Amino acid sequence: MVDSQDLLQHPRRNLGNRYRSSAQKFANLAQKDPDRARENYAWAEQNARQAILHDFTDERNWRCLAELKVANNDGEGLHAVMEDVFSILGRDPEHLDQLKGIDFLAVGRELLEAAFSRDPLDPDSWWSLITASEDKQEGSSAFSITLSEFSERCKRLDFRDQRANIVFGRRLERIRNSGDENLFIELARHLLAHRPNNHELWMEMGRLHERREEVDDAWSCYDHVQQLRPHLEVRDQFLTRLKGNMDGEDSTPWSGPSVTHRNSFLEGMVALTKRVSTPEPIVDEKAEEEEVVVHLDKVRLDALIDAEDYQQAFFMARRLVANGEDWAEEILREIQLKM
Repeated sequence: MVDSQDLLQHPRRNLGNRYRSSAQKFANLAQKDPDRARENYAWAEQNARQAILHDFTDERNWRCLAELKVANNDGEGLHAVMEDVFSILGRDPEHLDQLKGIDFLAVGRELLEAAFSRDPLDPDSWWSLITASEDKQEGSSAFSITLSEFSERCKRLDFRDQRANIVFGRRLERIRNSGDENLFIELARHLLAHRPNNHELWMEMGRLHERREEVDDAWSCYDHVQQLRPHLEVRDQFLTRLKGNMDGEDSTPWSGPSVTHRNSFLEGMVALTKRVSTPEPIVDEKAEEEEVVVHLDKVRLDALIDAEDYQQAFFMARRLVANGEDWAEEILREIQLKM
C-alpha cells in the first residue's frame, strides 16, 4: 500500500528523474567532446543538484552527483556531498568519523554505498533490513539491524535537518504500521524535539493517543498542532468530540489536562532537545529578587534564541505560557517565525 506522503512526492520524484537523466546526458557529452568538457560537466552538476533538490530520497540522484565529482577530480566536493548525505541520515557520530582523513576520490563512492547499504533512504528497503534481522533469515544483509538497535541509535542522532525528519518519519510509519505503537510514540518524540514545527507528526501522534484513549496526551499533541496552525482547530474539535461522547447529566466536563501534566509533558520535550542543544546560558544570579521570576526565564529564552536553539526555546516558552506567563506568548510567536 502506498502512503499519502509517497503519493505527494511523485511529481517531485518525476522531476528528479528528468534532471538526473539530463545530468547523465551532459556527462556523456563531456566525455565525447573534450574541448567543451568543462562546460558540459558544469551543466551536468547543475542538473544533478536539481535532481537532489526535487527528490533527495532517491539514492540514484546522490550517486549521479558523486560520480560527477569523481569525474571532475573534485575531492572536496565529494566530501561536501557525503556530509550532506550524513545530515539527512541524522548526523550519526559514527558516520561523521568516517569522513576524517580519507581520500574521497579513491573511496568516496564506496563510502556512499556503504552508508546506503546500512541506511537506505527508501523506507521499504530500510524496513526489509529490520525484518531480515528480526526474522534471523539466513544470508541476510550484514547491515541488517534490530528495532532495539535502531531505537538506541535514534536517541543519539540529530534530526534538526528537515530532510532527516522526513526520512526517519517514514521509517517510524513502518514501525507504527507493524503494530509497535509504543516505540513509534517514543521515537516520534525525539523527532519532534528536534523539529517541533512538524505539525503533521504532532497530528499523527494526537490521533494515535486519541484512539488509545490517552486523553491528556492527545490534547497536548492537538494543542501543538493548533498552536502551529491555528486555522486547523484540531484541539477544539477534539474537545467537541469528547463532550459529545459524555453520557449523563452528572458527567464532569473535560476542558484540558492539568497544569502539572502540561508541565511534565513540555519539560520532557525540553530534556530531549538538550542532547543537541547549545550549553545552558549563564544567567546573572545577582539580579534583583523581584525581577528574578520573570527575567531569569526571559534571559534564558533570549540566550537560546540568540544561539538559534529554537527547539529548546520553543518548548520552554510553551511551558511558560501553560503556567500563565502571558509575557512569553509574544516570544513564542517570534520563535515559531524563526523555525
